[in-house]
Amino acid sequence: MFAKLKSARRLLVAAGLAAASLVGVAAPTVASAQIPYLQLNAAEPKYAAIVIDANSGEVLYDKRADSPRYPASVTKVMTLYLTFEALSEGRLKLTDRVPISPRAAAQAPTKMGLRPGDSLSVDEAIRAMAVKSANDIATAMAEKLGGSESRFAALMTLRGQELGMRNTRFVNASGLPDSRQISTARDLAILSRATMRDFPQYYSYFSLKGFEFRGNYVRGHNRLLTSMEGFDGLKTGYTNASGYNLAGSAVRDGRRLIAVVLGGSSTAWRDNNMEDLLTTGFDVMKRRSHGERTSIAANLYEEDPTGPIMRPSSEEGDGDQAGLKIVLTDNPKPAPVKVSPTLKAAKDAAKPAPKKAKGEWSVQVGAFQSKSLANKQLSIVRGRFAKAVSDAEGAVVSAAGGAFRAQFQGMTADAARAACSAITAKRQPCMVIAPR
Repeated sequence: MFAKLKSARRLLVAAGLAAASLVGVAAPTVASAQIPYLQLNAAEPKYAAIVIDANSGEVLYDKRADSPRYPASVTKVMTLYLTFEALSEGRLKLTDRVPISPRAAAQAPTKMGLRPGDSLSVDEAIRAMAVKSANDIATAMAEKLGGSESRFAALMTLRGQELGMRNTRFVNASGLPDSRQISTARDLAILSRATMRDFPQYYSYFSLKGFEFRGNYVRGHNRLLTSMEGFDGLKTGYTNASGYNLAGSAVRDGRRLIAVVLGGSSTAWRDNNMEDLLTTGFDVMKRRSHGERTSIAANLYEEDPTGPIMRPSSEEGDGDQAGLKIVLTDNPKPAPVKVSPTLKAAKDAAKPAPKKAKGEWSVQVGAFQSKSLANKQLSIVRGRFAKAVSDAEGAVVSAAGGAFRAQFQGMTADAARAACSAITAKRQPCMVIAPR
């Protein structure tokens, strides 16, 4: 039966690919897949998220999970899915060479920077896509497997439809900006689950923190592989239009969860939100196993990413964002910034700060559903950044919607900015609040 189904699927793909070769790319089959993100309601936030149980597929949490979004370099999970499929079917070997065409070499960063006529092994190509998020290598692999990137993109869309990705359309293999290439948080969770289910023998590629290539160490973008317990994949993504995206998965106590976060305002915000979603999800699963009826939404205080940020001048798919800085403004009514109460204490102490005089400025280090959590966050921050907030007074301020904001008050403008700089340097969100 499995062989018959597989044969039927190949016939469907072959027919679709043949049709795609006549028009350059397959037409989307769903109405929502025809709507570019830029045509959506401008008032709708870019942020969308979902958490699912990898074993059962049960949706544990979702927020705008079916709204069209730009996938950015999370697209490469599908490129890798089809690469793994070719390997498992014997159409490709890890030692085969992937040639670099002039078109592949001309792709925008992030890239490996190989010249036309050069080549690398399939194993190296997989590492380059999974770790470096190399756009040039994604295009080269698409050309090797599909003959051209447009034909390969048609195959990506068809395979996505087979997997249940009803609101996704691919037009390139890398995720570089194209208003026609859209997906949803739900569809990307479906793809993530299918990848680890169908090709577990290759899933470890997503856990690589870096790899050696021609004498150089290539470091990856996914910081949660190092900082979060049990986190082992999958893929980051970024363009100016999409914001910061991440398809992630983690295992704890024999349970695996998958989460997708789209439209984050910074790498730190995205990573913190991913960790919060997964950590809360594991807690909910454990409590459910003891008979408690609860949900992620009931245990997670969450705000959409807001506030101005300094973005790179060019869209780079998954470009290096190490130099990204949040631009702090003198907004008298700043939106609350969510800080995870579950983040682990860092090993390094905060950088020393000079003695500060009293002032009317404050820094906000979190907003929570309960006063006790806000007070706990104040204690955590004071413990980690004692010198930075030594002359400030901790306070919990009630806010609209039942939220409680954790703030350090009575600081000068310079002291507040210095404190926030020290706090954000350790990947903890912080907002400077000017006098009212």
